[in-house]
Amino acid sequence: MPATSHLPAGVTRVRAPGRDAARDTGDIGPLVADILAAVRDRGDAAVAEFAAKFDGSDRTAFEVTQDERDAALAGLDPQTRADTEFAIANVRRFAEAQLGTMLPLDIEPLPGIHLGHRVIPLERVGCYVPGGRYPLLSAPIMTIVPAKVAGVGEVIACLPPNAHPAMVAGCHLAGADRIFRIGGAQAIAAMAYGTDTVPRVDKIVGPGNAFVNEAKRQVFGPVGIDQLAGPSEIYVLADHTGDAEMIATDLLAQAEHDVRTRVGLITTHAPLAEAVEAEVTRQLTELATAETAAQAWRDYGEIAVCEDEAAMIAYSDMIAAEHLQVHAEDPQALAGKLRHYGSLFIGELASVVYSDKCVGTNHTLPTMAAGRYTGGLWVGAYVKVATHQWLTPEGVRAVAPPAVRQSASEGLDGHRRAAQLRLDRMQAG
Repeated sequence: MPATSHLPAGVTRVRAPGRDAARDTGDIGPLVADILAAVRDRGDAAVAEFAAKFDGSDRTAFEVTQDERDAALAGLDPQTRADTEFAIANVRRFAEAQLGTMLPLDIEPLPGIHLGHRVIPLERVGCYVPGGRYPLLSAPIMTIVPAKVAGVGEVIACLPPNAHPAMVAGCHLAGADRIFRIGGAQAIAAMAYGTDTVPRVDKIVGPGNAFVNEAKRQVFGPVGIDQLAGPSEIYVLADHTGDAEMIATDLLAQAEHDVRTRVGLITTHAPLAEAVEAEVTRQLTELATAETAAQAWRDYGEIAVCEDEAAMIAYSDMIAAEHLQVHAEDPQALAGKLRHYGSLFIGELASVVYSDKCVGTNHTLPTMAAGRYTGGLWVGAYVKVATHQWLTPEGVRAVAPPAVRQSASEGLDGHRRAAQLRLDRMQAG
């Protein structure tokens, strides 16, 4: 995120983060570069070595077999499967609706000049599915389902060797064509470069740890990536109507993800700021995941008090939080004034948790102020919009003369000749 040493006018931090999440990762670039180079040069052999070194895995056959898929599915609790399928259906419905807004185009801006574009699904996509400290069953849904809706030809899923079997079941139910037990930077390398076992993909999507993130950054170019994701974030905007217990609960729900999660309250009501801080302290005494959440709150928790709504909006837009909840007397009106965020949760009934799990919007979102220039993962990330043109003789007569003149003025004789040739032949005919 941008430096906050220069706060917008009317903003006072009453609780400042103790650390800077954006700069809190050591220089792992050289190590990741070595991993990528090894996999690029030695393929599956290097993948096996890194799996043993980093994951304690002795696997040399990485692809999950059909029997392993069936076993993972059979081992899934029936209610868990039903809930997973509920989430898949919601994510699919939303992705289908999004895809419906992306239409092919054909226009004739001048007589005889026909321009357009096609919406073309990518051929092969790699979805990185993090293992995490808990089996995050929503993770494969958010990356794989939109890919299938978009019409991607083949969807590859990679997840760490020690990931819970339920994660394999989740990849299967979400529609992965092939699943590999490979994690970390070596998984990104395998998908980016291809090995004897893992096919090379055209784009890599999905969140991961700092090593995965750095690997995606380094392979970008020959393959596409969705985004570079930092630690998770949640901020709540609240006026005097904010509910301290609900806000504290939502902040801690996100803080339990990781010790580097950024959590914050931006409010126009100083008494609410005090009440939320007290409520967070109270809830940490009874939260089962308090060890993680408390460290995140201690190191990255923030509370800012603003003199008015304009200052609150200015500070929120500067932060551009990954998850932004709006708790206000008129949440819809306030939401309409906000510009920068990953995903917006309007009103106190819209919890980040619902989006994280099953409501239908994607939970793979921009962090570290990237919400100022991009949105989250969506079905459009799995297609490319490619333009085309065709001309009639009438169109050539309209466009060739200015193209000839412009080429000549730029000193590009080859361009001039190519533009003139078609016109000359038409006139000769």
